[in-house]
Amino acid sequence: MTLVTPQELASQLARILADIIAERSDGAERNDGGEPSDGPGRGEGGAEPPAIAVTEADTAVERPKNREHGDWASNAAMKFAKRLGTNPRELAQEIAERIAEVDGVAGAEVAGPGFINITLDAASAGETARRIVEQGAAYGRGDALAGQHINLEFVSANPTGPLHLGHTRWAALGDSISRVLRAAGAEVTNEYYINDAGSQMDKFGRSVLAAALGEEAPEDAYPGAYIQELGKKVLAEQPDLPEIAAQNRAGALELAQELGYRQQLAEIESSLERFNVHFDVFFSERTLHAKGGDGEQSPIETAVDRLREQGHVFEEDEAIWVRTTDFGDDKDRVFTRGNGVYTYFAADAAYYLSKKDRGFGEKIYLLGADHHGYIGRLTAIAGAAGDDTEKDITVLIGQLVNLNGARLSKRAGNIVELDDLLEWLGADALRYWLARYPADSPLALDGEKLRSRTNDNPVFYVQYAHARTRAVDRNAAAAGVDRSAFAPELLTHETETELLGKLQEYPSIVAGAAELREPHRIARYLEELAAAFHRWYDNCRVIPQGDEPVEDLHRTRLWLNDAAGQVIRNGLDLLGVSAPDRL
Repeated sequence: MTLVTPQELASQLARILADIIAERSDGAERNDGGEPSDGPGRGEGGAEPPAIAVTEADTAVERPKNREHGDWASNAAMKFAKRLGTNPRELAQEIAERIAEVDGVAGAEVAGPGFINITLDAASAGETARRIVEQGAAYGRGDALAGQHINLEFVSANPTGPLHLGHTRWAALGDSISRVLRAAGAEVTNEYYINDAGSQMDKFGRSVLAAALGEEAPEDAYPGAYIQELGKKVLAEQPDLPEIAAQNRAGALELAQELGYRQQLAEIESSLERFNVHFDVFFSERTLHAKGGDGEQSPIETAVDRLREQGHVFEEDEAIWVRTTDFGDDKDRVFTRGNGVYTYFAADAAYYLSKKDRGFGEKIYLLGADHHGYIGRLTAIAGAAGDDTEKDITVLIGQLVNLNGARLSKRAGNIVELDDLLEWLGADALRYWLARYPADSPLALDGEKLRSRTNDNPVFYVQYAHARTRAVDRNAAAAGVDRSAFAPELLTHETETELLGKLQEYPSIVAGAAELREPHRIARYLEELAAAFHRWYDNCRVIPQGDEPVEDLHRTRLWLNDAAGQVIRNGLDLLGVSAPDRL
């Protein structure tokens, strides 16, 4: 049995349209006697007219809003009619007649100014269920981004305190973007940039040392009980810290800073793992400042030389500058001032070059709402490094999120801590809701709605649909219904047609979400799929009623049920959300 997917339909339409263009071009070059003509069909002076290329993107199909208009619709005729010098409806009719001959297509009709409405035969549409079940977790995955090596940096919070609500959004979005990119065939490295150099680390060290020694906190100390906890942990790990401090305060400060830093970073990593967010690399900013053996330059020192070789470095007012305005930045950036101190921009440049040296093509930065100024400077760094600023760097800016009902952390005092959110709401609700909206939209969430177990809560609604598919499996097994037969031509109920069509859309949804770096498309699709499944569940029985015998229709519907469960499971996995068997 032939399965006609939306992608295969687009391919067939592209082939048909290319054939029509070739036939018309060939006919235009000959006169009525079959002899070559230098009249119609040629440009000025008898030159060949420009070739008309057709791609599957030009012939992509979509679901009609009114299902009475068929399973799929195409506006390809309207796109190409003018270039072919013909009427859109006439071209649409010619395409419709040819696509109707494709195996698995029941018919095609022309509507409106030139739409082509395509109806599949029931058996062809039903084959979707078998393909999904057989492919399992691989269904929806593709190779559109195969060969791309992407570095995705996100969260990158200072290791001077616990993760909070703001970091939570970027963690959920970043990890979901990574999962979607991998589903499209890309090789992705999730990277966390540890800001472990600079004045904030000195301040952190002073705060931890005072806590460990039981001293009054410095005037500029980090607030919150977590510093006191870190101090106790540092003292437990280094019991002789008071003696060291008495003899060498600077040495004790350095030791307390390092031990506190390790403790805090471990806590951050643990919180992220609890949130189902995984990083492949934790990159330390300190390594950018570290010199190699035998006086070898640090990466930051090397970076200015490399940018100088590209011709974008100049010196002025005893400072070293990078001419980032050559690449659209609003002003040139200082690399190092006259006192020899390197700027944050210098570290950013060295870090970008590190990613380039490690073989990454596209470098994606997911930054917070207060980092709009970084777009120009990071893009300029890419240009100054000789990269393509259109393809090799992407800077995504996320907006702020607030959560009604969330309480400030007892430990940190002035923030809503990720660990507290996980305890209150759970990882699934947080992950789903935070990935459900575009990164650039401000987000206000209702904590009680996230906790609710009603259909008004989208994550519950989708997870409930999956749990229903598993309940059907259990009940089917008890009733003796299995997948020993598959007769897709029997899946003719309108809710079955709707559900199959929605399942067919999933691969293109994943590909689009990957291309646009928008995982919220997966969440919105899952909600539509869950709705289609619930309608089917209410209308079509997998289990015979009473003494009715088990028939092939029941067995085939079990395939469809399992296909729906598989796609919901696949989609939730891309959002880092579980698919429970029971709720």
